[in-house]
Amino acid sequence: MAELRDPRTSDLWVFGYGSLMWRPGFPFLERRHAHLHGYHRALCVFSHVHRGTPEQPGLVLGLDRGGRCHGVAFRVAAEEAAETIAYLRAREQVTGVYLERRLAVRLAGGEKIEALAYVVDKGHAQYAGRLPEAELLRRVRRGVGISGANPDYVRQTHAHLTEMGVTDPVLAYLAAAL
Repeated sequence: MAELRDPRTSDLWVFGYGSLMWRPGFPFLERRHAHLHGYHRALCVFSHVHRGTPEQPGLVLGLDRGGRCHGVAFRVAAEEAAETIAYLRAREQVTGVYLERRLAVRLAGGEKIEALAYVVDKGHAQYAGRLPEAELLRRVRRGVGISGANPDYVRQTHAHLTEMGVTDPVLAYLAAAL
């Protein structure tokens, strides 16, 4: 776990791009707007647990290759790092659809850090790829899992991004259609 910590401070940075932005679930010292290059936010994961079931999968966000993603970086105190990593692994790795990575992130203001992030595993059976908007809407409308209804997840993420001044055309379309 030491390799996931900031070598300058031993604090842990975590990059959030979906529900982690508005429901991190762990204590943090600092929350900053941040950009991740090389990945983009996409509704590309069939959710079998949090926002759907294996019989009726919902859709959740993943970091998919290419582009840039505006999100949030959280700085976690060194003494909370191990517990935070364990929590995130239990939350994000339920079905193994995400790969845990340490990625270069640029904070608002220009500072570069390395942050723990979860990127989608394109080889996993739950990787949905790029679906047409009508299919996204159909699946989101029907998805319900242990964390709640899929439409709530989309609306909350869209609202949070809007508060941050971030436009996501797909989430905007879905939020309006829901």
